[in-house]
Amino acid sequence: MPESDLAAAVTLSRVRLLVAPALALGRAEVVEARAAWHGNDMPRPAPARLSRRAVLEGSLAAFAASIAARSWLGCADSASTEGAAPGVGDAGTGGLGGEAVADAAVEFPYTPIERPKLVSKIADIGPLLEPDANGVRVADGFTARIVASSNERVGQSGYEWHPMPDGGATFPTPDGGWVYVSNSEVPIAGGVGALRFDASGTLVDAYPILERTNVNCAGGPTPYNTWLSCEEIDRGRVHECDPLGQRPAVVRPALGVFKHEAAAVDPVRHHVYLTEDEPDGCFYRFVPDRLGSHGFASLDAGRLEVAEVAPDGRVTWHPVPDPAFEGETPTRHQVAAATHFDGGEGIWWHGGVVYFSTKGDNRIRAYDTATETMTVLYDKATAPDPILSGVDNITVSASGDVLVAEDGGDMQIVAILPSGELKPLVQLVGYDESEITGPAFDPSGTRLYFSSQRGIKGGTTFEITGPFHAPA
Repeated sequence: MPESDLAAAVTLSRVRLLVAPALALGRAEVVEARAAWHGNDMPRPAPARLSRRAVLEGSLAAFAASIAARSWLGCADSASTEGAAPGVGDAGTGGLGGEAVADAAVEFPYTPIERPKLVSKIADIGPLLEPDANGVRVADGFTARIVASSNERVGQSGYEWHPMPDGGATFPTPDGGWVYVSNSEVPIAGGVGALRFDASGTLVDAYPILERTNVNCAGGPTPYNTWLSCEEIDRGRVHECDPLGQRPAVVRPALGVFKHEAAAVDPVRHHVYLTEDEPDGCFYRFVPDRLGSHGFASLDAGRLEVAEVAPDGRVTWHPVPDPAFEGETPTRHQVAAATHFDGGEGIWWHGGVVYFSTKGDNRIRAYDTATETMTVLYDKATAPDPILSGVDNITVSASGDVLVAEDGGDMQIVAILPSGELKPLVQLVGYDESEITGPAFDPSGTRLYFSSQRGIKGGTTFEITGPFHAPA
C-alpha cells in the first residue's frame, strides 16, 4: 500500500475511534453532540448521565487541532474537498470511494435500466406479528434478516460497514441485481457505503462510494442512477455518488450550502427539491441551467430558490442571492419572504408530487408541482389515530403509499395509504435510543431495506422480504 494510502487508512481508523463514543449515546445526547459539532446555537438540555458528549467534543477538538497542525487528511480543510484527488478504499468489485472531487462539470454516464412496472399491495398487509429473534415485527407472509452491522465486515468483501447508517436508496444493475447505498452520519469520517446484491438477492459485495465527508444524513436518488448524499452541517454540501463505486463522487455546490437533509429529483420538470434540518429551515428548489446528455437536470449550474407558502397553500419561489453562503447571512435567512419549517427531513418525488417530513411539528407535507400548491398530508396533532411520530426518512411505493420512518416513536415504518389510512409495516423491538433510517424498495418492490441507526445494538441494516408489490 502506498505511504499516502496507508496514512489515510490510519487516519480513518483514528477518527472512528474518536467518534465511537457517540454511537452508543441516547437521542438527547446525540442531538447535543450534533449541535456542538454543527456550531448551532440551539439550547442544549443538561445531559442525563456522564457526558459522553464531552468525550466526543474533546476528541473532535483535539483531532481538529491535529489536522490543522499535521494535515492528516491530506487537505487543508477536512470538511471541504475542493481540489482533492479521489481517495482510496478499494473493496471487492466496487469501491473507488474516497473524497469527492470539485469539478462541477463532471457528468456521470447513464445506462438506462428499466425497472419493472409494479402495483402496491401494501393495503392488503395484515397486522404485525410478535418479534422474531432479531426483535423485528413484520406481518404474516414477510421475513426479515440482517444484511450488515456497523463496524463489522460484510461477508467476504473486506469492507467494514459504517457507523450510524442513515439515508439510503436502491439502484438496478445490468446483471439483474441491485445496489443499496447508505449514508454514514458521522462527523469527519462520514460518507456512503454500498451493498451489492445479485439477481437472486444474494449479497455479493460491499464497498465505499464516498469517504471523509461530514455528517452525511439523508439524500436522494437521481433518475439517471446516481446518489445525492447530503451533509447535515452548517455549511453542508451535496455530493453526487456512483452507486457502483467505479467513479469518484463529485461535489455539487450549485445545490446550495446549508444544513442539508435530503433531496428529491423531479424527472419531468427537471427540478431538485431540498430540505433543511434546522428549527427554522427552508424548502428549496434547484432549477438547472441546462439538461445533461442523459436528458435530465445537469447539477453543475443553475438557480437555487426558496419557497414562500401562502395561507391558502400557494407557493411562490424566490431566488436565493448567495446560495454558496459566501457572505455572512446563512442561506435560510437571505430571503425575508421565505417560509420556515421546523426540522425538514425526508423527501421523495412521486407522480408529480413532492412529499417531505418536518420532525419538529410531526407533519408530512405534499407539494403539487403542477399547481404549485402545498397541503398537509399528515399532522400528528390532528390525526384521529396518531400512531406515527418522530417523522423522518420517507419513500413512496409504486402506487403512492407514503412510507415514513420514525426517529424514536415506536420505532416503526408506517405507510400513509392514498385513502389516508395508517398502516404499520415493520417495527423494531429492543432497539432503544435509536431511529429508523434509509427505507428503500429493491427494483422488484418485494424487498424493503432500512437501518436502526445506533443505540444499544449499534447500527444495523435490515432486509424485509414479502408481497409489498406485485407486477402491474
